[in-house]
Amino acid sequence: MSDSAGGCIEPRTAVTEAEVEALARGICFKTGPPRRLGVEVEWLVHELRDPRLPVSPERLEAAYAALRTVTLRSALTVEPGGQLELSSPPAASLMECVRTVSADLDAVRAVLREDGLVLAGLGHDPWHTPRRFLRQPRYDAMEACLDRTGPAGRAMMRASASVQVCVDAGYEEPGPLGHVRRWWLAHHLGAVLVAVFANSPVAGGRPTGWLSTRQLRWTQIGPGRAGGPVLDADPRGAWARHVLDSPVMCVRQDAGPWQVPDGLTFREWIRSGAPRPPTRDDFDYHATTLFPPVRPRGHLELRMIDAQPGDDGWIVPLAVVAALFDDPQAAETAYRAVKPLAERAHGRPAPHNPLYEDAARVGLADPELREVAAVCFAAALDALPRLGADDGVTGAVAAYRDRHVARGRCPADDTLDRLRATAAAARTTHPHGKDTPS
Repeated sequence: MSDSAGGCIEPRTAVTEAEVEALARGICFKTGPPRRLGVEVEWLVHELRDPRLPVSPERLEAAYAALRTVTLRSALTVEPGGQLELSSPPAASLMECVRTVSADLDAVRAVLREDGLVLAGLGHDPWHTPRRFLRQPRYDAMEACLDRTGPAGRAMMRASASVQVCVDAGYEEPGPLGHVRRWWLAHHLGAVLVAVFANSPVAGGRPTGWLSTRQLRWTQIGPGRAGGPVLDADPRGAWARHVLDSPVMCVRQDAGPWQVPDGLTFREWIRSGAPRPPTRDDFDYHATTLFPPVRPRGHLELRMIDAQPGDDGWIVPLAVVAALFDDPQAAETAYRAVKPLAERAHGRPAPHNPLYEDAARVGLADPELREVAAVCFAAALDALPRLGADDGVTGAVAAYRDRHVARGRCPADDTLDRLRATAAAARTTHPHGKDTPS
C-alpha cells in the first residue's frame, strides 16, 4: 500500500522509526467528509434450552462449518473463545448498515437454531469458565503475552463480546466534524457509552461489583496493551508515538511457535533489529495487537460498548454514535455536554482513568454521567430523522432512553435485579435448605 506520508514501503522490507511514524500518521487518520459507517457485533453462543449448559467444541465447530456455507454481506469470524463476530461492510447510511447486518443476523440465527444454539448479547459470559476454542499461533502468542498481567487477558479473549461502532475520522479542518475534535469526543463520550450500555455485571455466576465486567478486564490488562495515548492537539503524532512505544505482542515466525518478547517496544525492536529487523508487515500487525478504547485505522473504532441484550439491541448504540458523530448539530451538543467530564480523567489516558472506572463500576448511578447521557440521547433523537433513520430505529432509541437513561439505569441493572429476585425466591422456597411447608 502507498501513502502520501510514508511513500511505498515493501511489506517485507525493514522499516525505520521515521517510516513507521509516517505510516501511522498517514494511514490511521484518513480525513474527509464523514460518509461511511460500520459496526462489528460480537455474540456469545449458548444453548437454546438452557444457556447455563456448556456447548461442546464439537457442536460449535459443526455449527460454524454450516455457517461458512451461508452467503452474507458482512464478514463472519470466530473469536478465540468461540464467540461469533459479524463485521459490516462500510455503509453509506445508518439505515443501510442496519438492514445489512439485520439480514445477516437473521441468516446466522436460523442456522444456529437448527442445532439448538442461540446468540447471546452479553458483554461477559456470566456462567462459564473461559476456555479456548481456536488454536492458532496468533492466539497462543496473545495468551502467553496477556498471561503476564494475570487472568484478565484470557477472560477478554474467551468470554467477552462487544458492539464496536466505526465512524470516519472526519474533516482535516476544525469544527464539529473535524478529526481533532472527533478524536477527543470519542474518548470522553466513550465513558458515557460505557455507563449507558454496561451489560456485564456477572462472572462465574456471581456479581463482580462492576456493571461492565468487560471494561474491568480491559483495565486489568493494563495500559501497555489496552490503553490509549495521551490526548493532545495532534492526534496523529500522539498515536504514532503510542504505537512505537507500546510493547510488541509477538514476533511472527513462518514455522513453529511465535516468539513473545517481554517488554520490547516496537521502537526498541527497530533500533535493536533483534531477533530480526521488523518490516512493514510487522508494523501493520503490531497495530492490530493494541486494544485501546478508540483505535484509529483510517477510521475510528469505538471499542468500549458491551454487547447488548435482545436480537436488535445492537442497533441502539450504533444509531446513537452515528447521530452524535455525523450530524453537525448533535456533534456540537455532545462535545459541549462531555467537556466537563474531561476533568475527571485527570489527564490519564482511557480507559485507565477515574472517569472510565466510575462509568464501568456504577454506570448511570453517577449523577454527572446520567445528566450527560440524557443530553446526548436527546441530541441523538433530534438528529436521527436528519440521518434518514426510520421509525423503528428512532423508536428503539427512544424506548432505550425511557427505560434506562431517564431512570439512571443500564442493562446490567436489569440483570442484577433478576439475580436478586431469583435469590429471594430461592430463600422463600428453601429457607432452611428444604421446601417451605404449604
